Amino acid sequence: MHYRRFGRTGWSISVFSLGLMRCLANPAQLRETLAAALAAGVNHLETAKAYGESERYLGSALQQLGVDPGDLRITSKLVPTADGAAFRREIEACLDRLGLVRLDGLAIHGINTPAHLAQTLAPGGCLEAAEQARADGLVGEIGFSTHGDLELVQRAIATDRFAFVNLHYYYFNPRLAPAVAVAAERDMGVFIISPADKGGLLYRPSEQLREDCAPFDPLGLTYRWLLSDPRITTLSMGPANPEELKAPLAWAEATGPLTPEESATLAQLGAVRAERLGADACSQCFACLPCPEEIRIPEVLRLRNLAMGHGMTEYGQYRYRMFENAGHWFPGRRGDRCTDCGDCLPRCPEQLAIPSLLRDAHERLRGPSRRRLWED
Repeated sequence: MHYRRFGRTGWSISVFSLGLMRCLANPAQLRETLAAALAAGVNHLETAKAYGESERYLGSALQQLGVDPGDLRITSKLVPTADGAAFRREIEACLDRLGLVRLDGLAIHGINTPAHLAQTLAPGGCLEAAEQARADGLVGEIGFSTHGDLELVQRAIATDRFAFVNLHYYYFNPRLAPAVAVAAERDMGVFIISPADKGGLLYRPSEQLREDCAPFDPLGLTYRWLLSDPRITTLSMGPANPEELKAPLAWAEATGPLTPEESATLAQLGAVRAERLGADACSQCFACLPCPEEIRIPEVLRLRNLAMGHGMTEYGQYRYRMFENAGHWFPGRRGDRCTDCGDCLPRCPEQLAIPSLLRDAHERLRGPSRRRLWED
C-alpha cells in the first residue's frame, strides 16, 4: 500500500480509503470487510450518518477486532444546516455511535447547491459549530463533500475554511479539474468519490470499452490516471464484502507517472470516441447553460458521448435514470423535457443540434419501460 500526505491535515493516508456506504447488510459483513482492508494497509475509513447503521457497525467492529482507533484516520459526514446548536448535537451523537471521543475528520455532507453553502457559512451555522467542536477537541479536521457544479466547488474551496474536499473527478468526467488544481494550491487533501462506480461502472465495462482500453483493463487504466496525479491523495472503495476489495487494491502501489503505453492508450480513447461521435460530439464546454427547462444539457450529452463512443450504455442508463429522481444529489431534468425553445443554440460553439441530440439521448438512455403494478 502506498501512502500520501492528505494536504494540510498532515495525515499520511492510504491511496485507497474504505468507504462504508455499502457494508450495510449486517455487522458481520462490515467487520469482515474492515478486517481485510486493514490487513491490506488501508488506514482511512469513511462513513456518514446517512449510511444507515454504518457508524454503529463500524464502532462495534473496531471494538470487536481490537483495533486502536488512534492507529487510523476515521472520517464521518453530516449534512449542512444553519442551526449550529443542532449540528453540535449531531456531532456528539456521531461520536456516540462510533464509540469515539474524537473524530479525526468531519465533512459537511453534500454542499451541492448555493443554499447549502450559505447554510454552512451562516453565522451560528454548522461550520461554526464544527470549528467550535474542533477547538473543544471533539473533531480534528473539517472538510466537505460535494456533488455540486464547478463554480460552487471553487467558491467553497476559496473560503479557506476546509482542510479537505471529496470530489467526483474521473477520466470520463474531468469537469472538476480546475477545482482539483485550486485545492492542491491551497494544500487541501483531495479525496475522489466512487471512481469505479460513478466514474463509469468500470467494474462491469462494456465489451467495446474493453477493446478500446486494450491491452489494459478499463478499471485499472482509470485508476492509474487518478493515482498518477500527485495532487490526489486517496480514492474511495465501496466494497460490500471482502472479495470486492481485490480489484482496487491490486493498484495500491501503482502510483508513479503514467507509462508511455498508458498515455498512448488514454489518448487513443479520446480519438476513437471523437471519431465515432463525429460532428455530434459534445466537448463539455457548458456554454449551453442555463437551460430554461432546467435540463442539465452537458451531463445528458456526456452520457450520450460515452454510450456511443465506448458502448457505455449501461452506465449511461444508470446515471440518466437519476434525473428527476435524486434531487440535489443529481440535479437536472431529462432530455425529453426540451421544448425546442432554441435558447442554447446560439451559445454552442460547435453548433450542435442540441434539441435533437437531447431527444436521441433520451431514447438511448431511458432504458426499457417498466410496467407499474396497477397496469395490465
